[in-house]
Amino acid sequence: MRRHEGETYTPRPYFSLRLPRLPTRIAPLAITAFTATSAAGRGREALARALRTRTGGLIDNAFSSVPLTCKIGRVGGLEDATLPAATAAFDSRNHRLAWIGLNQDGFLDGARAVVERYGASRIALVLGTSTSSIGETERAYRQLDAQGHFPSSQCRPQVHQPHALGMFVQRVLGVAGPCLTLATACSSSAKVFASAERLLRAGFADAAIVGGVDTLCDSVLFGFNSLELVSNEACRPFDANRRGLSLGEAAGFAILERLPQSGKIHKSTMLLLGYGESSDAHHMSAPHPLGLGAERALDDALARAGLRTEQVDYINLHGTASRQNDTVEAALIARRFPATVRASSTKGWTGHTLGAAGILEAAIALIALEQGFAPGTLNTRELDPVCGPQIRIDNSEANLRIALSNSFGFGGNNCCLALACAESRA
Repeated sequence: MRRHEGETYTPRPYFSLRLPRLPTRIAPLAITAFTATSAAGRGREALARALRTRTGGLIDNAFSSVPLTCKIGRVGGLEDATLPAATAAFDSRNHRLAWIGLNQDGFLDGARAVVERYGASRIALVLGTSTSSIGETERAYRQLDAQGHFPSSQCRPQVHQPHALGMFVQRVLGVAGPCLTLATACSSSAKVFASAERLLRAGFADAAIVGGVDTLCDSVLFGFNSLELVSNEACRPFDANRRGLSLGEAAGFAILERLPQSGKIHKSTMLLLGYGESSDAHHMSAPHPLGLGAERALDDALARAGLRTEQVDYINLHGTASRQNDTVEAALIARRFPATVRASSTKGWTGHTLGAAGILEAAIALIALEQGFAPGTLNTRELDPVCGPQIRIDNSEANLRIALSNSFGFGGNNCCLALACAESRA
C-alpha cells in the first residue's frame, strides 16, 4: 500500500510471534560413565583434585605460530601422542586429544562393553566440537606446493571437515548406530545430551555415547583476539575488573542409558533430568541484553526435569569473563534463583574450551554432586556488583543434590542441563 504525503505509517507484523509452551517432563536417563581431560588434569580424579586445591591449569601462551600475549589452557603431551595404527589416517591434534580422553577413567573399556551389550547398531554417538581438526587444516595450508595443492600426506578428507571427530570416534568404538557431530559454538557438547535423549526416546538407540573435543589452534586464538575478547592475563569470571577470556582445550565423554524398568538403581547413579535449548539469534557474538535466550533454555531444562529454581543446589555457569556475557548471565541468576543456590564459573581452571565446554563443565557438575563439593570461581578477586549472592568465589562443602550446567554459544545458541544423583530424584 502506498503512503500519502503527511500520512502516519504504522508497520504491521506479517505474523504474530508466540513462544511455544514449556515442554513436559521427561523420563530421566542414567549417566553410567563419564570422563573429562583438560589443562586441569587428565581424568576425573585429577580434575577433582585441581578443583579442591584451587590449582589452575592456565599457562603462558607458547602455542600460537606468532606471539600472542595471553594465558591458555593447554593439555600437555599432545605433540608426542600417537593414534592406534588402524586410525593413523585421522591424525590431528583434536583426534589425539580425543584418544587420550577416551583412555581416562576406564571409559574406553566401558564404552566397548556397552556396544557389546546392546549391539553396535543400537548405540548412538553424538559429539560436539566447534573447530574440529581445523588446526591440522591450518598446517596443511602452510605446506601448499608451488601449484597451491596440499601435500599427499594431507589429502585426507576424513580430517579436513566438521564431522571428522564423529567419524574418528565411530571408528575407534566400532559403533554403527546414528552418528552426529554438532557444531553450535560453545554449546556444542552440552546439546549432545539433548540430541541423545531424543534419539533414545524415539527408539533409534538403546544407549548413547556423548561427548566433545576441541583443541587450540591459530584460528581460535587470533579469531577471538580479533574480537577483542582475549585477556592478557588469566581469566577472572564475574570479576568487577575482568578483561576477557582465556582459551583452552578439552575432551570429555559420557554414556547415557535408560533406567531399568524395575526402577532399582544404585543411589550414587548420576542422572540427566532435563535439558533446555534456545536460539535467540540476537547477535552473532553478543547475547541478548536481557538474557532472554538463556532464560528460555533454563526454563525448558527445569520444565523437562520437573524442577523449581529453589530445588537447585549448584549451577556451573558459562562465565567466560567477557564483559557483556558475564553481566547478562549474572543478572539472570540473581533474578531467578534464591540466595541459597551456589553458582560459579570454573573456566579459571581450564580456560574456555569452546565446543568441549559443555561436556567438561557437565563433568565438573557431576563431580560436585558426587563429592558434595561446590567449586568456587578461580582468579576472581572482587565480584561485579551485578552479581547476586548466588555466585561464589570460594570453594565450599555442601550437600548437593541437583545441579545445572549452562553453555551459551555464538549466535545466541544456548543450552542448559539439569543433573542429579539418583537418591535425589525429584
